[in-house]
Amino acid sequence: MATFLYKLGRFAFRWRRFVALIWVALLAVAGVGAATAASPAADSFSIPGTEAQRAFDLLDQRFPGTNADGATARVVFRAPAGESMKDPANKAAVERTVHALQSGSSQVDRVADPYTAKALSKDGRTAYAQVSYKVTGFELSDASKDALEDAAEDGRDAGLKVETGGNALQAIPETGATEVIGIAISAVVLVITFGALIAAGLPLLTALIGVGIGVSTITALSSTLDLSSTTSTLATMIGLAVGIDYALFIVSRYRAEITEGREREEAAGRAVGTAGSAVVFAGLTVVIALVGLTVVNIPMLTKMGLAAAGTVVIAVLIALTLIPALLGFAGARALPRKARKAGKAGKEDVAVAAGEAHGRDAAAGERPNMGTRWARFVLRRPVAVLLTAVIGLGIVAIPATSLELGLPDDGSQPTDTTQRKAYDLLSDGFGPGFNGPLMLVVDGRDAHDGQSAKSAAARVAKEVRGLDDVAVVTPPTFNKAGDTAMLNVVPKSKPSSVETEDLVHDIRSTTHGIAQDTGANTLVTGTTAMNVDVSQKLNDALVPYLALVVGLAFLLLMVVFRSVLVPLKAALGFLLSVVAALGAVVAVFQWGWLSSVFGVEQTGPIMSMMPIFMVGVVFGLAMDYEVFLVTRMREAFVHGERPGEAVVTGFRHGARVVTAAAVIMISVFAGFIGSSDSMIKMIGFGLAIAVFFDAFLVRMAVVPAVLALLGRSAWWLPRWLQKLLPNVDVEGEGLRTQFTGAGAGTGTADGPDASAEREAARV
Repeated sequence: MATFLYKLGRFAFRWRRFVALIWVALLAVAGVGAATAASPAADSFSIPGTEAQRAFDLLDQRFPGTNADGATARVVFRAPAGESMKDPANKAAVERTVHALQSGSSQVDRVADPYTAKALSKDGRTAYAQVSYKVTGFELSDASKDALEDAAEDGRDAGLKVETGGNALQAIPETGATEVIGIAISAVVLVITFGALIAAGLPLLTALIGVGIGVSTITALSSTLDLSSTTSTLATMIGLAVGIDYALFIVSRYRAEITEGREREEAAGRAVGTAGSAVVFAGLTVVIALVGLTVVNIPMLTKMGLAAAGTVVIAVLIALTLIPALLGFAGARALPRKARKAGKAGKEDVAVAAGEAHGRDAAAGERPNMGTRWARFVLRRPVAVLLTAVIGLGIVAIPATSLELGLPDDGSQPTDTTQRKAYDLLSDGFGPGFNGPLMLVVDGRDAHDGQSAKSAAARVAKEVRGLDDVAVVTPPTFNKAGDTAMLNVVPKSKPSSVETEDLVHDIRSTTHGIAQDTGANTLVTGTTAMNVDVSQKLNDALVPYLALVVGLAFLLLMVVFRSVLVPLKAALGFLLSVVAALGAVVAVFQWGWLSSVFGVEQTGPIMSMMPIFMVGVVFGLAMDYEVFLVTRMREAFVHGERPGEAVVTGFRHGARVVTAAAVIMISVFAGFIGSSDSMIKMIGFGLAIAVFFDAFLVRMAVVPAVLALLGRSAWWLPRWLQKLLPNVDVEGEGLRTQFTGAGAGTGTADGPDASAEREAARV
């Protein structure tokens, strides 16, 4: 592989205009496709195989035209103190608002008048109008949303407090200025790392091009594949992070090769041949983790994973081709200023100056850098460092034992939004459970002889009404055929509470007994029921998902490192990172610790998909740093260094760049914490803190400590396995052999033999 990538790097450098033109053309084509694409047809959240989803499907089948998946809105009215919604003036204002809602858009299916639907609170101060649409929330036109907002204004003009909730108001999440701040921090880190604006700008430019192509492609296909706005947000988040990191490693290795005195084309080829191999395998681990999300069989999660994986593939291809091409355009400007000034004095002076710019004193010998000093410290005290890191991560992980899962609703919205205000008004006027009613669908088509859907539904209503935590059970509503009934159950507790979740289980247990007696099957759906089913589905999928992803990545890392214990250590280190990150997420978003710092206005259950999503994404990103850091150790070991020396060499060459890459990735993810969408905010925080734990505690502390304790056995691989595993030559041994035997025609300053013996410059 190293030889192929070496040739690819030289080709891209030599034919840089052609390569750059191809990528610009791809960006233009994707941009045109995104600009001319139709709006997404839907943004539905379906969970195939669950009872809640079967209930929705049955409703669509037996109650045609009800649009079970259609958008809904609740316009909530609150009378001033001392007044009632039954007062003539207030009633007239509500009637005008209802009329405006009915006539405001052709997408409106029906509007339930509060007075005919008896949707008034006991104290008479609160009422609500239920609006049902023919289309989903993301299919609603701007005109329909404007009509909804204008109708609410009519009520406010009459002196009423009017707020609107429901999924009809869902919109593309806003990330705010913090995303730009994250990119700005990345730029500062790159400038400090490289000491040259051109070199610092290349990773940012190529990452933006890659994300532009990826997100534009997602936008162009969103209508065809029903991709949600969250899909493109995740692709942007991961694409920026890995795109900058992968380019950072290629540019760093290129500059290291320049310090060796090699010609620029040769340096580009070797950079892609060596660091590019690590980029390929790091990218593969991320792709495996993201594509593996398909085993969960949740369409939205599958689409998010596949779209993000596609963006990662683009980032890898850009790092291998566009980066060397742009390095060709940059010329000496990719080097630090001191090295460029020395260029007039000759090639060797350039190499010395570039080496000094990276902290090497050419006259007094190599001065240990921070990575070298840290590695030597860990080698002297491996047990103490290992225990400190593991115990520290274990303490942070403690909150994860109290993890509560749920689906986001209007109660998790910021307190200044109309959705949250409507949620609070309904809770105050009708009770907390009114914001998350359960829906029961009684299927009497296969009822036993002598039984009917009517009698079965009556029995269901009677027995459910007697359960704890039930506030209201509405009378059954039957379809035209009379074989299916629909009932609403309002819990006493709020939708995200444990009590409401227990009620779902109690209802299902009770109706199961009724089904055995009558033959009429009852299905439970609604927000809380969907949450219960999602959580169960995710729990059931977690073990197969871990087995698939960790197993494939373990095999991949065995091929890369030619070792059994190094991949095992990598997987165990990842588990430390992800559990600690989940603990931090629980502490902030569920317990409310430091919630004001991160802009969390409402604490509550953690999003149901968060654990398995973090497992997938964090595993892929964690393996990035494992590959980048340990590959240099493996390279030093196979070239004859002792295990301890190889660890020091790996840190001398890789610690600075891995640290910079981690800071960049953390800043990119942290930039999404400012999103207005609670799910995006939670994902951004979770990924940022997970990368922090993994890069600075696991990879920088646990990894060298474990390798120091294992010694030479860390690189042990059974002989029979050595014969089975392909040799992909990540260390570039084939390149070294090729250049050593090729004589002076390799394009290096002093011939291949001299260059092969040179010590690699630290990056």
